[in-house]
Amino acid sequence: MSPRIVFPNKILPYLLVAPQLAITLVFFYWPAGQALYQSMLRQDPFGLRTRFVWFANFRKVLADPAYLNSIHVTVVFSLATAIVAMGVALLLAVMAEKAVRGKGLYRTLLIWPYAVAPAIAGMLWLFLFNPSIGSLAYLLRSLGIAWDPLLNGTHAMILLVSAAAWKQISYNFLFFVAGLQAVPKTLIEAAAMDGAGETKRFWTIVFPLLAPTTFFLLVVNTVYALFDTFGIVHAVTGGGPGKTTETLVYKVYNDGFVNLI
Repeated sequence: MSPRIVFPNKILPYLLVAPQLAITLVFFYWPAGQALYQSMLRQDPFGLRTRFVWFANFRKVLADPAYLNSIHVTVVFSLATAIVAMGVALLLAVMAEKAVRGKGLYRTLLIWPYAVAPAIAGMLWLFLFNPSIGSLAYLLRSLGIAWDPLLNGTHAMILLVSAAAWKQISYNFLFFVAGLQAVPKTLIEAAAMDGAGETKRFWTIVFPLLAPTTFFLLVVNTVYALFDTFGIVHAVTGGGPGKTTETLVYKVYNDGFVNLI
């Protein structure tokens, strides 16, 4: 049993926590409260008078077909991005854990894409899948696929999910590698001695032990797809074609800035 640590000064723990609490209060809770309060206000066209309307603004937004479409697009995009990014990262992490030569170089190369800015990542994928000059678009056409994300909404969503997932794979890869290294080797060796194959060992031993890491990454990837992919959407599709890739964040940007000009 480890000995308890007792602070001689009972005020000291509160003083140590106070700066972090103050920063959280000033830079998170106060702006969030202000945003919630202002979302319940309505101004006249000239900005001279403001009145409190409670949840009328929210009801108006949720009754707007354009915003309902953006919510649907956001849900599909977020789930697809999280599933693809986590699935590919887990596969690469499992491959990296195998005893092969150049494991360090392999891991380093997989981490590098995380340093790429979202807008740059979007432009890279846009050029790769450009219907006119893209090398991967040419490969798809040679296979008989009429690839055209400029006119086909499904193709545009696939391109957008691919770019967003590629940007996030490196982040997920790091956590999955750390999680795989924490799995006790004795459990895997015991299962192998009992005759369990590699696939069965993964799904019955390794993957259940990765559940905390997987849940954490699911939350992080969903938040990333919801709020941190504006640059990718803006660079790749601009919300088109026909608003089929207009996420909620991009819809707010269009209404708050573009449509006001």
